[in-house]
Amino acid sequence: MLDQGAPPQQRSRTTPASPGPVARLMRRKPVEHLVAEGGQGEGGSLRRSLGLWQLTMISIGATLGTGIFVVLGEAVPKAGPAVTLSFVIAGLTALFSALSYAELAGTIPVAGSSYSYAYATMGELIAWICGWCLVLEYGVSVAAVAVGWGEYLNELLDGTIGVTIPDALSAPPGDGGIFNLPALIVVLLAMAFLLGGARESARANTVMVAVKIAALVLFCAIGVQGFRSGNYEHFMPLGMAGVSAAGATLFFSYIGFDAASTAGEEAKNAQRDLPRAIMLSLVIVTALYVLVAAVAVGAKPWQRFGDSEAALAQIMRDVTGQSFWGTLLAFCAVIAIASVVLTVLYGQTRILFAMSRDGLVPKVFSRVHPKTGTPRTNTVIVSLFCGVLAAAIPLGQLADATSIGTLFAFGLVNIAVVVLRRTRPEMPRTFRVPLSPVLPALGLAFCVWMMGSLSAVTWVVFGVWMAVGLVFYFLYGHRRSRLAAPAPSEK
Repeated sequence: MLDQGAPPQQRSRTTPASPGPVARLMRRKPVEHLVAEGGQGEGGSLRRSLGLWQLTMISIGATLGTGIFVVLGEAVPKAGPAVTLSFVIAGLTALFSALSYAELAGTIPVAGSSYSYAYATMGELIAWICGWCLVLEYGVSVAAVAVGWGEYLNELLDGTIGVTIPDALSAPPGDGGIFNLPALIVVLLAMAFLLGGARESARANTVMVAVKIAALVLFCAIGVQGFRSGNYEHFMPLGMAGVSAAGATLFFSYIGFDAASTAGEEAKNAQRDLPRAIMLSLVIVTALYVLVAAVAVGAKPWQRFGDSEAALAQIMRDVTGQSFWGTLLAFCAVIAIASVVLTVLYGQTRILFAMSRDGLVPKVFSRVHPKTGTPRTNTVIVSLFCGVLAAAIPLGQLADATSIGTLFAFGLVNIAVVVLRRTRPEMPRTFRVPLSPVLPALGLAFCVWMMGSLSAVTWVVFGVWMAVGLVFYFLYGHRRSRLAAPAPSEK
């Protein structure tokens, strides 16, 4: 028994041994600590300036447009007219995960999103793996969407001034080009908005979201005039395997709904507004996706998709026989896709902000500029990385790599909500997943199923990415983690 009267030097010798290597990998960060740190960075704090409307617009901005404006042309050849069913399956998978995100976002309203949720429930190693997946999810998706932006920019230039950017400067190596300059430009423009502050970025995003919704409604109104029921005669020509494969690719279209959860430390009333913003944005986006996909396949035979990422603008031109409508849609798409780049890039910087604050990545990513209240250096580094990636990698490879990272992270969120229910049942929750643990289990099962539908090449890329991440963690993050530092009384 410890001698309470012993000198401090003697008492320290009887202090329990430090935890073993396995215990250190499983060390968890208490929810109270995560919430207490909210907004705090190196040299300053993030500013709470976002309400329900701005949070919803962030989620819609990060989601709506990616799948319809960019990936639809990639998915239709895999599923045929049943691509509408693929959107429903992808949306259902996102819905199960969205319920889990909504509960955790209201319980742990911090910037780290699913990384922070995993840290509080499953330990540091799993949190690192989740965070590393989010780096893949957000960072690579910025690049993928930027590639599609260049396609629509060329459509716009062709319809207005009759010129296009040469292939050498508008396509990456492997797609007939040398360097995708438009993709780099849109990332740098998004960076400029983000450096101005969260509130200013949210205002710009709201305007761009309004434009994209108007554009998609206009497309449906015009595209339905070219609807041919014969295009649906063979609804599922490639079978359920094709529907599943297309759904896995289209899941890329839903990654943005969790972007609101990365704004947990900049929301005015995070516990109330985050769950509402996540669910509201997902419902709006899924309805528009299915509607636009149904009209697009009805207006254009599915065998003719895949020749361009700017599929909707081409359909408008074919239906009306006039270039004006296609050019107008291309203009709206240029604005719409830019909003996806802006909001997803925002999410990426906030994920790295949280990981840096925990010591798992360098401190430079959590350094906050005192004037703007933004992680300025973080934003510049991430933007330059994503811009170069967008300029050098083809779209299809980027989309699938993003999907697998997203599905893995979403699967962990479904596990985390069940774990937190068991370990901290007394915690106040502003939203609760109904029928738990059944719905989280379904969410996990859907994520695993869709991951299995992705190609072997995508799995190899994912495996290499995770291996690199684990090497970085054990060489850097594991030793520099704030949880690795002894408590003051033990020093």
